[in-house]
Amino acid sequence: EAGLRLVTVDLRWWDTHVKGFESLKLGFLDRWDMAYTALIDDLETRGLLDTTMVLAWGEFGRTPKVNGNAGRDHYPNVFSAAMAGGGIKGGTVVGASDEKGAFPKSNPKKPQDVLATIYRHLGIDTHAEYLNNGRPVPVLPSGQPIEELFG
Repeated sequence: EAGLRLVTVDLRWWDTHVKGFESLKLGFLDRWDMAYTALIDDLETRGLLDTTMVLAWGEFGRTPKVNGNAGRDHYPNVFSAAMAGGGIKGGTVVGASDEKGAFPKSNPKKPQDVLATIYRHLGIDTHAEYLNNGRPVPVLPSGQPIEELFG
C-alpha cells in the first residue's frame, strides 16, 4: 500500500541439514503455513493480490536422500517454488520431477526462468543491457518467463 516495488520476508528454519524432519515439524511448518496463508489472505482482502506477486522459493532444492544427520543437503537438480498473485493463474503446476525427486522428468525450468517471470511482473526488460566500465552486461543472461503461469 506504500508503493514499494519489492519486499523480502525471511522466515528462518529452512536450513535442514541436521534433524530436518524434526526442525520442520517442531519449528517451521506451522509458522510457515500461518504466515504464508495470512499474507495471501490479507493481500486478497485489501484488493492487492492481483497486482502483488508472492513467491516462496529457495535458491536450491534438497537432496532426494536423507543424510547421516537426519537432514537433507543442498541439491541443484530439482527445486520447487510457490507463486501466487500478480497475474499468476492459481492451481497451476509447471513441470515434474522423477519418482525419486532427483531429476526433472518433464517441462524443466531453471532459476533464471523464475527470475524472468518476476522481472516480467515488475516490468523489467530482461533483454536490456547496461554498461559496466564500457562493456554491456545483460539484466538476465538467460531465462524466459514461465508463460504457463499466466491466464
